[in-house]
Amino acid sequence: MNQDRREFLKDAGTYILLTGAATVAWEYVVRGAAEQAPNYSATAHWWGMTIDIDKCIGSGNCVRACKEENDVPDQDGCFRTWVERYRIDPEDPDHPLVDSPDGGIDGFEPIGAANGTMKTFFVPKMCNHCVDSPCTQVCPVGATFHSPDGVVLIDKSRCLGCRYCVQACPYGCRYIDPRTLTADKCTLCYHRITKGLTTACAEVCPTGARQLVDLKNPKDPVHEFIRTHKIHVLKPQMATGSKVYYNGLDGSVR
Repeated sequence: MNQDRREFLKDAGTYILLTGAATVAWEYVVRGAAEQAPNYSATAHWWGMTIDIDKCIGSGNCVRACKEENDVPDQDGCFRTWVERYRIDPEDPDHPLVDSPDGGIDGFEPIGAANGTMKTFFVPKMCNHCVDSPCTQVCPVGATFHSPDGVVLIDKSRCLGCRYCVQACPYGCRYIDPRTLTADKCTLCYHRITKGLTTACAEVCPTGARQLVDLKNPKDPVHEFIRTHKIHVLKPQMATGSKVYYNGLDGSVR
């Protein structure tokens, strides 16, 4: 949470009458530590995300919303989430054509029908919030860690900017923030989900391709989704315990 937003919340708390659980949590929300609020039980949740490839239209809404919500630098290579477009020739499926102009933030230009047999689809990518995350294993100071509710986070006050985690991540989801020279990545909008909200990317997706899921909640639709769809994770051979589950993921996706 940046300083401007923190000051806004402090001022808002002066004028807004809060009752019940909201009153208890307000101090923690202002401090940017909502997960520490006594009425949020971190161990009662196990967060992840589902992404339905068949629904993604490559609008770029998710990338723009993430940048705005999380104050992501507007510089090359600085993305907490991005979208890739895959084009696959059925005669050469092992060599897909992949593009992601500026992370897909402005969507994608239409492609001429030079080859009508090409299969085209979009793949949103982000931190996979792995159970056995390589990034947490290589951090020399413990700045990268797992929260009790399954989210991989970064304590920027401890981060050395050594880039070990950037190199260790098999999904390419980390970067060094040029303003702080510390590692940064998707936090699954932790400041939002600990207040009962969904992630910024899921909130603005026009087709519902992204869904925040709570794997500990037996009533969460994710359980039915996993049972009734062909679910894959990225790079399963890495055995990281990824918690981003894709429906309709083509085998050519890297």
